[in-house]
Amino acid sequence: MEKETNTLIQDLQHQKPAACQKLLTEYGPAVFRMVQRIITQREDAEEVYQDVFVKALRGIQNYNPKQASLGTWLSRIAYNESLNFLRSRKPNIIYIDDRELGSDSFEVPDDAPQDEHTIALLEQALSLLPPHEQAIISMFYYEEKSLADIAYITGSIPSTVGSQLSRIRKKLYRIIKTL
Repeated sequence: MEKETNTLIQDLQHQKPAACQKLLTEYGPAVFRMVQRIITQREDAEEVYQDVFVKALRGIQNYNPKQASLGTWLSRIAYNESLNFLRSRKPNIIYIDDRELGSDSFEVPDDAPQDEHTIALLEQALSLLPPHEQAIISMFYYEEKSLADIAYITGSIPSTVGSQLSRIRKKLYRIIKTL
């Protein structure tokens, strides 16, 4: 697998069309899912998705496999391009701020019910989070990325990502309680 990835990277650096197609085939679906979790309008997500691969192909010479896997590197580009897109659009969406929810003192129960109503509330609560918090939750729970990979993608450190996840989980719990 590593040898195949190294060959793919070399072929991409030499701008071989078959390598571009292979990159899109192997990594495209995961990149699009990440972009679409941050940018919910499909047309906008498709635009950013294309931008991600254009940027990746232009920057493939700078890719360092010692820093991150190719998939994680692409996720970092997707994350940053998605947030940049949202910043440029300045949406009229109001996100819930931590201060509006009160104290951080209560914990999320381990025996929370997993019924359809709770899942619907969770999805609604997730939609109220700022895009970068949605992305962190998505990467950790849906894509099962490690704290180290999320840290690389977001330009942070693993302990900070762990703290952010804890804070976001508590925030989600408080949001659900208010819904």
